[in-house]
Amino acid sequence: MSNSSIAEVRLVLEARDVSVQFGGVKALTNVSVSVKAGEICGLIGPNGAGKSTFLNAATRLVNYTSGSIMLGGQPLEGVGSREMIGMGIARTFQNLGIYASMTVLENVMLGAHHRFGGKFAQAIFAPSRIRAEERSAREKAMAVLEEVGMVELAARAAGSLSYPLQKRMEIARALAAEPKILLLDEPAGGLTHGEVHEFGSLVDGIRRKRNLSILLIEHHMGLVMSLCDRIIVLHLGRNLAEGTPSEIKSNDAVIAAYLGKAA
Repeated sequence: MSNSSIAEVRLVLEARDVSVQFGGVKALTNVSVSVKAGEICGLIGPNGAGKSTFLNAATRLVNYTSGSIMLGGQPLEGVGSREMIGMGIARTFQNLGIYASMTVLENVMLGAHHRFGGKFAQAIFAPSRIRAEERSAREKAMAVLEEVGMVELAARAAGSLSYPLQKRMEIARALAAEPKILLLDEPAGGLTHGEVHEFGSLVDGIRRKRNLSILLIEHHMGLVMSLCDRIIVLHLGRNLAEGTPSEIKSNDAVIAAYLGKAA
């Protein structure tokens, strides 16, 4: 196998020349993004740069008009948004989608619903199998809660948690899906400086333990620069720059468009 082929195999997510258009507005134009196995890749840029639009395209919440997106070398064209978790992509959103009246454990179990949900006939004719699968999902959810340091909160109502703990729970729910890649959309928004540092340590620990690939959208530059192995910068719906944190910090085009000053 050639070196180029080996490099391609290591790409968990690869988007090439992706364009998204809403009516006459071009939200993305020929955007290319790749995430390697076990890598934390930052996707940054000013508001309106197209970052969340790219995540929406990668998770099939919006259609892209041209280009290609592949997960583990498999094209995602024709795959529905509800199938994405089963394909190995889990995602968090800017606005928390928690079920406040449900327990923390129940919220996390929802992350694995694609593994045992929707089996109506089995629930009638083979209820013991459904119960076994639900028990397995519960055990896995408890293991994830232990991993993120929330096992003692499993029985608490999700709505009673502090905002930082709700953010942590959302990460746990995404991990319950056992993804190949985790997409984080501004996970540090609303956190204090100390909470951001703690959150960054959590994400890095998860990546190392699971060898998980992570694509991170974030405006908190301290977190991005300390956490990411590589950074891709978007501006006005196009690729602007790509490189290591140190390279991005000193990139004149990035400084002019986004950072505002040398870090």
